[in-house]
Amino acid sequence: MKPPAGRRRSHGTPLFRFSSFYSRLRFILILLAFVAILPPLFFHFRLRRFHQTQLSKCGWLNNPPLVCAHGGDSTNAFPNTMSAYGFALRSQVDCIEIDVSRSSDGVLFALHDRDLQRISGNSTSKVGHLRSNEIRELDVYHQSGNSNIPTIEDALTLISTSVRQVILDAKVGPPLYEKGLAKDILSAVEKMRCKNCLIWAKSDSLVRDIIKLSSDVTVGYIVMVDPHTGARTSLFRMKGAKVTGVYHPLIDERLVKTLHGREKKVYAWTVDDADSMTRMLHARADAIVTSNPTLLQRTMQDKRTQCLEEGFSLTR
Repeated sequence: MKPPAGRRRSHGTPLFRFSSFYSRLRFILILLAFVAILPPLFFHFRLRRFHQTQLSKCGWLNNPPLVCAHGGDSTNAFPNTMSAYGFALRSQVDCIEIDVSRSSDGVLFALHDRDLQRISGNSTSKVGHLRSNEIRELDVYHQSGNSNIPTIEDALTLISTSVRQVILDAKVGPPLYEKGLAKDILSAVEKMRCKNCLIWAKSDSLVRDIIKLSSDVTVGYIVMVDPHTGARTSLFRMKGAKVTGVYHPLIDERLVKTLHGREKKVYAWTVDDADSMTRMLHARADAIVTSNPTLLQRTMQDKRTQCLEEGFSLTR
């Protein structure tokens, strides 16, 4: 005899209700666990992203770049004059870059062909075509007053013991070009006992000559846009050089990390506006060469203040 239909239903209903309650309870517990875990995870990753962004913007403070005055402070005096060097020294720059050109009778002057053309009014003038006495007779007029063009020895006497580094930017020009130039520059460096001198040049053959002749002097090579091909020149083409001078629009954080991985320092040139200066700070350049060192110093101070106000901690 079959039991009444109602009794079968009365046996199944409590079990079904218990199973349904357990499922709902489990769902609620999982939901509560998810809700409890999600905010800490969210804030963890957000805080991590904040620290990464802060480090990218402010990490340079743990190893600030050298402030390097290109030809001295050429916003206040004609570049590569004793007056320009004096302004730069008074603003306490870390480094001064000097343009080095050779006269027709072999004397090294702190002078660039471009500046000679400004002084003479002759767009074709070349340092190498003038004798030393002709160069010495040139007067440079600027708002700061009249200045004579110094020899490399004069310039090094004034600045080499007052800055952390001196960059000698060797210029190659007619009529002798590279012939004997490496030896002449090294002789001047040795005579002036410039232990903090760095020599670089756009001429790879000149840089190689310097490396061959001396293992004691710090040497650099230039990375720039090739004027003939429009491509960037090779990053790793110079063994024995510890510094790479890079045209600043080519620099980003990845390039700096790549060169640092080869134990080469990165010096950015020539950086004269605040936005580019900030970009070089974020990229972690080791030195920033500028014609306006006061602007660079002000930019660095402003960014330092901003970073510290936002909670960035300097490492000791």
